[in-house]
Amino acid sequence: MKNLFILLSLHFVLASQAQFRRSVFSKNPVLNFENWDKQRIYYGFYLGTNVYDYKIDYKSVVGRDVLIKSTAGFSVGIVGDLRLNEYFNLRFEPGLHYTQRDIYFTGFTKQTDYLREAKATNLNFPLLIKYSALRTGNIRPYLEAGFSQTLNLSSNQSVKDDNAQQIFRVKKMTTNYELGFGIDIYLEYFKFSPSVRGVFGLNDELIRDNDPNSPWTSNIQSMKTRAVFVTFTFH
Repeated sequence: MKNLFILLSLHFVLASQAQFRRSVFSKNPVLNFENWDKQRIYYGFYLGTNVYDYKIDYKSVVGRDVLIKSTAGFSVGIVGDLRLNEYFNLRFEPGLHYTQRDIYFTGFTKQTDYLREAKATNLNFPLLIKYSALRTGNIRPYLEAGFSQTLNLSSNQSVKDDNAQQIFRVKKMTTNYELGFGIDIYLEYFKFSPSVRGVFGLNDELIRDNDPNSPWTSNIQSMKTRAVFVTFTFH
């Protein structure tokens, strides 16, 4: 029975892969959702992963460096798409992004001084222009770009304590520009769109310590978000 189950499972996987290759990568595939892109408005949802970092500029090249260790996080969100013409769409992709950045301040010996675990729950609200190439069979690559606002629910902005009390603070709201690329794959039952997008913060997010000569923040000119999203969208 076990061997039969394994054989049936293997047959199902191979048959599914063959069907996928025929419907997507064959020379003359059967077109799925031929009129999909003619819709004025459609919706979807996405799941994915993210990696957040900081781009740090210093007031002086001589001083304590800050090292960032990024951890892959989880992303989930929804998509609203408005057709503008044959090649351009306006997209709104609000999402929830869980992430963590471990921030190491060099020059200290105690872990309570040199390490800050910056866990974040971010609500991101991007408004993007999507440019799609001509559809080839069941595949259509695209580029997208736009701006976003991010609300950091774990920013500690309203906390009065600072790094002297082991509290790392950043601003709650940030503005970013985003650039990405992806591919629309028209499957038999839905449209699947894997994509990669970079997020680049425009404003300084760091809240300085109360002490202007703080060994943690006094030499930092600016600290801006950098992130990469890898998402899998289903329409």
